[in-house]
Amino acid sequence: MAYRTNLSLPATDLGLLIFRVGVSALMLPHGYGKLMQFFSEEKIAFADPIGIGEMASLALTVFAEFICSILIILGLGTRLAAIPLLITMLVAIFIVHASDGMSHQELPLLYLFSYILLMLTGSGKYSLDHFFLKK
Repeated sequence: MAYRTNLSLPATDLGLLIFRVGVSALMLPHGYGKLMQFFSEEKIAFADPIGIGEMASLALTVFAEFICSILIILGLGTRLAAIPLLITMLVAIFIVHASDGMSHQELPLLYLFSYILLMLTGSGKYSLDHFFLKK
């Protein structure tokens, strides 16, 4: 088989499935740990990088990292679910880790580019979006 540069839609759909499930599965533990803070008996201690309060910051981060990751794994509202994750990564890069240098910004940057890709491409054929929206 010769090397080709033309787009293969079946391979692209499979690639999007593997990519979105993989990236979101890696993000889930970040969100799960934060979700468990809600149920902990300890006082919530979470960063307030944009000045909305610790509880609100934690809630928005849990929504993005846990709930939106599950939605992306399912391929349900993928383009919309990528937006809170994009915003969360931008806050992590430019506010939370702004002075920490590249070593602490590398992972949020990788996630940021991943969510940009998913926002632009959507979830592909192997998703609930495709199942519900096919005509």
